[in-house]
Amino acid sequence: MLLAALMAPTAVRADTSTIGRTWPIAEPDALSEIEGRSAHIPDMKAAFGPRSGWSAMKPASLGKARIDRQRSVVPFYTLDSDIHLPDGRLLYAKGTTFNPLAYVTLPQQLVIVHPAQLDWAMRNAGPTDFILIAAGAPGNTDPIKAGERLKRPIFLLEERIKTRLGLTVAPVIVAQSGQKLVLTEVDAAKATRRASR
Repeated sequence: MLLAALMAPTAVRADTSTIGRTWPIAEPDALSEIEGRSAHIPDMKAAFGPRSGWSAMKPASLGKARIDRQRSVVPFYTLDSDIHLPDGRLLYAKGTTFNPLAYVTLPQQLVIVHPAQLDWAMRNAGPTDFILIAAGAPGNTDPIKAGERLKRPIFLLEERIKTRLGLTVAPVIVAQSGQKLVLTEVDAAKATRRASR
């Protein structure tokens, strides 16, 4: 009985004291401030119409890959203006061409698919890879809804990325290999069949 009484939890009480001068907190509560401001955010649908009509929600169009194929691209970039050091000296002249992959590493792959191949993309993309939706096939191209359903960020393929990488078909996986990008195009019929399993 004595052992049970010693093992029983007891409430501990400590006194606190104040040392020095104190002042009331003058800043507003951060959560209250966020809630107050969010109450005044305009309704995007009412202000701009449904997302399907927004120009920013229009992905670049790609055809369907008909065969498995692999090709490579060197993403050369040509400067459209001079680049100067802070002291005014010229570092790189307009027209200088270089390969960004000589200086940086792309740590993730880009997995570019049509909406009907999103399940295939989920099976073939690593946790840090970017999944991009292209237009040109039936299916919902709303990346926000797709991301909510798949519980991961989904992006739209922009026209400038399509042009920069020389993309023509989807699905395609883009990965860096040394100082070039390797584009692995996958037969769309296979990807769609695998996605429906």
